[in-house]
Amino acid sequence: MLKRNLLLGALLGMSLLAQAHEYDAGQLHIEHPWSREMPPVAPTAAVYFVVHNKGGEADRLLGVSTPVAGKAELHEHVHADGVMKMQQVQDVTIPAGGEVKFEPMGYHVMLFDLKQQATDGERFPLTLTFEKAGAVEVEVAVQKDAPQGHDHGGHGKHQH
Repeated sequence: MLKRNLLLGALLGMSLLAQAHEYDAGQLHIEHPWSREMPPVAPTAAVYFVVHNKGGEADRLLGVSTPVAGKAELHEHVHADGVMKMQQVQDVTIPAGGEVKFEPMGYHVMLFDLKQQATDGERFPLTLTFEKAGAVEVEVAVQKDAPQGHDHGGHGKHQH
């Protein structure tokens, strides 16, 4: 019985490790890029991740690109006149010794003119271009639901 439980625990642990994916570029550490599965007819999708800066100087995320979309932009949610709106930002500063979370209802990457929507379990490439760390290619995991601790409401309830 103990042997079976240990084996089950080991297999479960490996599957959790397989889902988590992280990337390092210079002093930056990029944690679990993900996107929520969207309906096949949805024209856009959003990508989320966390960037940790372990260095002594700030870096800036200057842009994003992916072959699966006609256009990729950095966006943020803001409260304006009592309404939550989404707006494009030109760059995002990652403070020295700090982190920036790209998450629902915060900073995120918007993908426009998608060639097709990815489904749960699929992955697609995304290139993040930083001022100091340079271009970093990551794989975005598509999931039905937000990873635990990452869901702050739906992405479809905002205005441009």
